[in-house]
Amino acid sequence: MVDVGVKDVTLRMAKAQATVTMAEETLDRVQQTAIAKGDVLEVARLAGIMGAKQTSNLIPLCHPLNVDSVTVDFEVVAPTKIRISAVVQIQARTGVEMEAMTAVSVAALTVYDMCKGMDRDIEIGEIQLLEKTGGRSGHYRRSQDQKGGV
Repeated sequence: MVDVGVKDVTLRMAKAQATVTMAEETLDRVQQTAIAKGDVLEVARLAGIMGAKQTSNLIPLCHPLNVDSVTVDFEVVAPTKIRISAVVQIQARTGVEMEAMTAVSVAALTVYDMCKGMDRDIEIGEIQLLEKTGGRSGHYRRSQDQKGGV
């Protein structure tokens, strides 16, 4: 585990995204909250927030953090695709990139779990860090040229 004890406490933020691709009929039913298990996006939002808070229990050597805020949002970007984004913030000695990426991953897995009864061909993809601020390495923003960019 990396020793972060000598680092300064700074405001740190990380933004990540993932995509979920499914049949058009499945996405229509998600948007209409007509999936048998309930409101897919609200359950996935809660799962993503909970996932961010549990990152150190899932990823070996990740520091346990008391995050200050987590937001998880969804955007339909095509008739068959949802983009999930998460923003995590904290005042700490270490960054929250893994928490943001865990949030979108767990949210995407929840979408799959809730929809798999009607669509087994769902794909989860493009899990990536979009931006981070704070700490010694400063500000990072994924180039729009890169696959899936900001």
